[in-house]
Amino acid sequence: MPATPKQKERAIDVEDQSAISDQEEEQSSASDIASPSTSTQKKKKKSKASKALKVLRGDSEIPQQLIDHVLDRVKAERSNESAEVNQENVREALEKLKIMDVVKGKAGIGGHNQKDMGQHKFWGTQPVPQPGEGPPIDDGYIEPSRPRVEVRQDAYPLPKDFEWSILDLSDPQQNKEVYDLLSLNYVEDDQAAFRFQYTAEFLHWALTPPGYHKEWHIGVRVSSNKKLVAFISGVPMTIRVRKHQIPVAEINYLCVHKKLRSKRLAPVLIKEVTRQVHLKGVFQAIYTAGVVVPTPVSVCRYHHRLINVQKLIDIKFAYVPRSMTLARMIRVNKVPSTFAVPGLREMEEHDVPQVADLFTRYMRRFDLAPLYDLDEVKHQFMSGMGTGVIGDGGPGRRVGQVTWTYVVEDPDTHKITDFFSFYSLPSTVINNAKFPVLEAAYLFYYATETAFVDDAQENGNLKKRLEAVVGDALVVANKANFDVFNALTLMDNVPILQDLKFGIGDGILNFYLYNWRTAPLAGMNSEGGVPAGKGVGVVML
Repeated sequence: MPATPKQKERAIDVEDQSAISDQEEEQSSASDIASPSTSTQKKKKKSKASKALKVLRGDSEIPQQLIDHVLDRVKAERSNESAEVNQENVREALEKLKIMDVVKGKAGIGGHNQKDMGQHKFWGTQPVPQPGEGPPIDDGYIEPSRPRVEVRQDAYPLPKDFEWSILDLSDPQQNKEVYDLLSLNYVEDDQAAFRFQYTAEFLHWALTPPGYHKEWHIGVRVSSNKKLVAFISGVPMTIRVRKHQIPVAEINYLCVHKKLRSKRLAPVLIKEVTRQVHLKGVFQAIYTAGVVVPTPVSVCRYHHRLINVQKLIDIKFAYVPRSMTLARMIRVNKVPSTFAVPGLREMEEHDVPQVADLFTRYMRRFDLAPLYDLDEVKHQFMSGMGTGVIGDGGPGRRVGQVTWTYVVEDPDTHKITDFFSFYSLPSTVINNAKFPVLEAAYLFYYATETAFVDDAQENGNLKKRLEAVVGDALVVANKANFDVFNALTLMDNVPILQDLKFGIGDGILNFYLYNWRTAPLAGMNSEGGVPAGKGVGVVML
């Protein structure tokens, strides 16, 4: 088994809105977006000096009660190792995890994913479950829906020199503006080595599903030159949360230009997209983030299947473990060249009704799941397949291809018995001339009739079938020259990841519901007797 790859891509859907120094706030304005600032460097020096002073003084922010609790748990659960554990090394371990930043919602585990959706003060004013509330007695809304006339009709005010702009993603020029903003300012890893690279084709696929509202694609421009400097999006979808079917907005791609993050634009963007969503009669939303804000309904972890091992080592996405040579690591992660499942072929338009039926029945097995009609199934699994023929866009690809969807057809009955899909989301490898792009595939949706066979889960047949089906997705991805294949601990992924040689990543993804209460859903951990993963059936792009 290869070493766990260190996740460099931060799979979250919000941008960093953390506060910066007063000096930076005075310098940042619409007229000096491109001008450099030295205040961040000064702040870092001051921060390092403060930390060093705390170490010398023996100061620690971590409460003694927390340290005592960890010690008690270690003694209770790992009595054979407890002799080696003391207060000092527990405190040191918690400091390395930056556990107090997690408690305060400033970061994910280990200080990673320091991307914020606004301070907790803002979220304390929103209709979301608040810390300390405990599980709800019943599922349901927090605030009731309102008639359109009671929804605010005017846009929220922006800081001086800025103006609102509704984006038309079907217009190539406006699509490119969003692409440029995200490419230079959106999510990157903690070491600033990788940054998501959303293509124009990806944005069109993700943000223009059937029934989308252009008014939910909201930008902020500099009034003087009309430069796009901030963006947030919503798309309509229907989800089922346990027994409740509700229309929601899927909120995504919150991004503010790096030089303008002192302007506190994030909360205004969130409020404005909420207003626009309410005007359409929708009062619930679903969104994800890599940071803890009030209050996650589930937490999933990313896993990674290395494909192009040599490249991943060269760009420092992964590392050779001490117990393994590079040559052996490459051999261990070699992907088969042929399919394991007979009857596998690319999805075609006439397959849509059967795929929709299989998908609908399969997703009933999870507590949180999307509800797609025929048009939505066609859009999600076929509209991103690109143009031309496979090979026109490179090995295993069409020009502009975003999604890959394959079905398994029974040769006798011509029934679709299985399908899988994945999508492409590359990352820019910052300051790397040899390998400027990391080609990453992400597991999307899948389904199999084996799930409905009696005792298939208990006797291991479901796991075996999914390993074969998702294993063939790896074959397709390898033929299309992807470097890594990513998957979350949701749906039926958890039992199959290890056997398919996925390594545990350090990326955490929190799932949130706006204006809806429900008990926690099983993600990376089991919840309420539901096995890990099986609480979440929604894949957020």
